[in-house]
Amino acid sequence: MNEIIMNLANKSVLITGGTGSLGKALTKHILQQYPEVKRLVIFSRDEQKQFQMAQEYPESLYPQVRFFIGDVRDKSRLVRAMKGIDYVIHAAAMKHVHIAEYNPDECVKTNIHGAQNVIDACLETDVERVVALSTDKACAPINLYGATKLASDKLFVAANNIKGNNPIRFSVVRYGNVMGSNGSVIPFFINKKQEGILPITDANMTRFNISLSGGVDMVMHALFTAWGGEIFVPKISSYKIMDVAEAIGPECEHKVVGIRPGEKIHEEMITPSDSFNTYDLGKYYVILPAVTNWSLSNFISTFNAEKVELGFKYNSGENTDWETVDSLRSLIVEHVDPSFTI
Repeated sequence: MNEIIMNLANKSVLITGGTGSLGKALTKHILQQYPEVKRLVIFSRDEQKQFQMAQEYPESLYPQVRFFIGDVRDKSRLVRAMKGIDYVIHAAAMKHVHIAEYNPDECVKTNIHGAQNVIDACLETDVERVVALSTDKACAPINLYGATKLASDKLFVAANNIKGNNPIRFSVVRYGNVMGSNGSVIPFFINKKQEGILPITDANMTRFNISLSGGVDMVMHALFTAWGGEIFVPKISSYKIMDVAEAIGPECEHKVVGIRPGEKIHEEMITPSDSFNTYDLGKYYVILPAVTNWSLSNFISTFNAEKVELGFKYNSGENTDWETVDSLRSLIVEHVDPSFTI
């Protein structure tokens, strides 16, 4: 159980939600770092985004890239798409907190039923490894989006217990806000800057922050190293929303408008209740299932894992690693908008 695969030679990979921010970053990374990949399938329901992405990866230059229209709500379509697929990265989700609050049934259909469809389709084909993307909002959720992603996490972890003799491995990666992703606060503030007012939900609000490249690295780490059932959590920095506003629009009015339905002041990724099964892997934490189908002692020795203290918690408000106004400006130029200036 301790083998570690570190390449995608002659392997076929499918990414659900492959036209999203992370899906596109994963596609770029895989094609650059693993040109020997046999096939890379971009699965999503957005025809226009697939058309646009296909212009970046024309078949004449990237014959291994395939675009597959489909919805994770449609299990039969997933089964067909996964024929001949070795690895699946599940990034499709309905993710906007306030939209989910007002459209709860749609969020459940995509994030919970869709997750189970992915699991079932993988079990019915020859998929070897599955990595599902989670969110910090799945930890002690107070909004529907977080609750659906917690349910999704539980489904993927539990899938390792129902696979029988199938060697497939399911794991989860959980991280905070991806800097510069669609709908995130930094591009929103950059666009709002020209209006002279930046709307602040709450002056005390903090968030975890991870770059797209950091998210990609974490997904690949889970894909290559997971034994099955892990929830991987990165050690990343936090930022204060007021520092983001100062970094982007110091000359703007910072107008407090109140938190939106379902929002937290601080984000959590590990609760004290999780500490019973949480280990420190160095670059990442990992929350293990209460019962594994592999040897815990072998896992600990293989990864030099250290058990965290009971009661350990990890949230954006009590983090020890913080971005400053200056560091945020540098990160914006590096990861969001190279032309950004004050």
